[in-house]
Amino acid sequence: MHKDFKTLFPDTPDTDVRHVYSPYRVCPVGAHIDHQHGHVTGFALDHGVDFYYVPTETGVINLFSTDFEGQVLFAIETMPGRYDTWGRYIQAAIYTLSKKHEVTIGVQGLICGSLPVGGLSSSSAVLLCYIMALADVNDIEISEHDLIELAFAAEKEYIGLSLGKLDQSCEVLSKKNHLLYLDTKDDSYRLIPQPAEMPDFDILIFFSGLTRTLVNTGYNTRTDECKVAAYSLLAYEGMPYSAFTDTRLRDVDTHVYNKWKHRLPDALAKRATHFMTEYERVDRAVEAFAKGDITMLGAIMFESGDSSIRFWESGCPEMIGLFEAIKQAPGVYGGRFSGAGFKGCCVALSDPAYREEAIDYVTKSYLSQYPEMEGQYEVRVCKTADGVRRVS
Repeated sequence: MHKDFKTLFPDTPDTDVRHVYSPYRVCPVGAHIDHQHGHVTGFALDHGVDFYYVPTETGVINLFSTDFEGQVLFAIETMPGRYDTWGRYIQAAIYTLSKKHEVTIGVQGLICGSLPVGGLSSSSAVLLCYIMALADVNDIEISEHDLIELAFAAEKEYIGLSLGKLDQSCEVLSKKNHLLYLDTKDDSYRLIPQPAEMPDFDILIFFSGLTRTLVNTGYNTRTDECKVAAYSLLAYEGMPYSAFTDTRLRDVDTHVYNKWKHRLPDALAKRATHFMTEYERVDRAVEAFAKGDITMLGAIMFESGDSSIRFWESGCPEMIGLFEAIKQAPGVYGGRFSGAGFKGCCVALSDPAYREEAIDYVTKSYLSQYPEMEGQYEVRVCKTADGVRRVS
């Protein structure tokens, strides 16, 4: 149990405390295409979010966080308007679970993240923990599929983010030493085992020092631009299309894109170009992993990172500087922005034999450009891991 739990709730017997865990995730290749029903890849990390809790029969929610200040305190039956703080995530969990189930028993507890926020889908991990805990105390049976759908709906409908299912799927379905290969159109997936002949690799997480939230960034605008591009390309070709909200770039064949891309405004053409090329990169990346070719996988990651900057137009000077430093670091196979890339962190696959050299090179290069990030910039070494679980 976390030491802060005992400080906050000293009268709670240790045997009464329950514990759920959700890992953070990275997507080696498949950037920004899950919301367009693309193929994506993912690893769960051996760092994540722990939630220690006890049920409250009165339906009270009473939460503290090791990462954010303040207390979240309310009764489920009189849930207040949407919080502007971290408290909105327990509200989102209650909202989505209550649509299909009776939620009357609350939770009192402590939520703990093991890495800085930004780019690792920490919000999804938190939601998964809350949904699992609320389902537990209210005796609600939910499958892995249900858990993914509930967390997806909570983030999309309540938090207001036009995302795909990569984050939730990766954090639920992943297995240690496997690459998740997910088709976000029909939710089918494969877990590809790491070949015995593949060299060991670190997953290095470089935090820029810039925290971010995807709401109120260009993230939702980018997803709308993808839909407009898809809608336009289908119309140019004279093909049938459904409602705008249901149109995705996955619906557009490559030949249709190549035939009509010149008609698209510049921003829409860039979004479509990123989707079409990233879709192809994912399949090449999966093939490389299955063969144990870590060098090729890394090269494809760098291609993905370049496309995110050029065609998705994500990133900021600090993030781009960090990515460029990673490209030159010794022992690094590949890397890219993790998450949307507007702030947050970069991820790299690296040879453990060059761990210190790689970290030292990137750190010196980045901080020489952005010395104001000293004390906020961080580096963590991770490995692959299993998905969500009830610990006790």
